[in-house]
Amino acid sequence: MSKLSHVDKSGHAKMVDTGGKELTERIATATVTVILNSEAYTALIENKIAKGDVLTVAKIAGIQAAKKTSDLIPLCHQIPLQSINLQFKLDDQLKTVTVEATANCLWRTGVEMEALTSCSVTALTIYDMLKAIQKDIVITDLKLLEKRGGKSGDFNNRN
Repeated sequence: MSKLSHVDKSGHAKMVDTGGKELTERIATATVTVILNSEAYTALIENKIAKGDVLTVAKIAGIQAAKKTSDLIPLCHQIPLQSINLQFKLDDQLKTVTVEATANCLWRTGVEMEALTSCSVTALTIYDMLKAIQKDIVITDLKLLEKRGGKSGDFNNRN
């Protein structure tokens, strides 16, 4: 069984000491899907939301969230992000918005949590901006797609 890095020998939570690690390029990509009904999806596409441009506001929220991950997740390190890139894929048939966030840094620890947090907050912002039209919006399939760099090596979960 793998040793949990955020638990000490006594089983108590701890922050990992990254002081002795080398700086390496770290990249992580995560995704999440937002499922809408026809009315909400059409309003999004036609940019007819009273609060403004949903995807632009959601993108800014996702970038901001990545930068604030260590404020939200207790044992995460503050990471000097080089970039956070958000892409949206709209599916007119399924009425979905798929968000993909890629975080990048040159640091001692990975950026998986930043990519996942970015996706989460982006999806929640879409929900917030469309909730007046649809109360039962579904946010689903949040997952890490891939990561590169670091001691544990690369990970690929793309289908």
